[in-house]
Amino acid sequence: MTAAELKTVASLGKKKFRDETGLFVVEGEKMVSEALDSGFEVVSVFRIEDIGQKNMERISSLASPSPVLAVLKQPESVKNHKPFPLDKGLYLALDSIRDPGNLGTILRIADWFGIDAVFASEDTVELFNPKVVQATMGAIFRVPFHYCDIPFLCKSVVSEGGSVYGTFLDGDNMYGKDLNIGTESPSVIVIGNESNGISKGVASFVTDRLFIPPYPADDPGSESLNAAVATAITVAEFRRRTK
Repeated sequence: MTAAELKTVASLGKKKFRDETGLFVVEGEKMVSEALDSGFEVVSVFRIEDIGQKNMERISSLASPSPVLAVLKQPESVKNHKPFPLDKGLYLALDSIRDPGNLGTILRIADWFGIDAVFASEDTVELFNPKVVQATMGAIFRVPFHYCDIPFLCKSVVSEGGSVYGTFLDGDNMYGKDLNIGTESPSVIVIGNESNGISKGVASFVTDRLFIPPYPADDPGSESLNAAVATAITVAEFRRRTK
């Protein structure tokens, strides 16, 4: 591994250099194996037995460097994609998700439940942040992901006769509500910001306001659910309705 390669790979720990180069890093045997089997372009692979422990420590973002690390090209479709109009299906729209762990976990949830695509506002945390990539546990290679104008996305879905769902404290009990599961028209579930929930601009296009009831109903305890947890509960209910 040359000094130039070492410097370049190490710099990919910072967003500035990921943006400049259009590259990102994945680490670990499982993640690298999935990267090699995916449609992503793998630029280079570095193994600890080839480059040495010290060099691996310099380029790794992990506290304990893994045996293998790969550098990949960022797919153009993540930022340069016009997803409208949407076909029938079930989609997620992320309205300013900021926590890397949440975004990574949401991608895993989307992968598990077969979500057709995940859309995110421009101010959502960067998909190629090393913490996000690791948290996806490989789902980054399987779930279509695009940054876009979320209000415009929701408006387009509504104009197509689809449905836009969001969870609110004043919403209707999700378990007693008729749900569009996406088999006939597009159905979008909006996931709001961890602190502020769904923004006013996006909320204005929500066709159905849902509420995840606590137990017992008259003693909720916590004020709200973690964004990723709320995603899992909501998506699971939509998929439960699928015949």
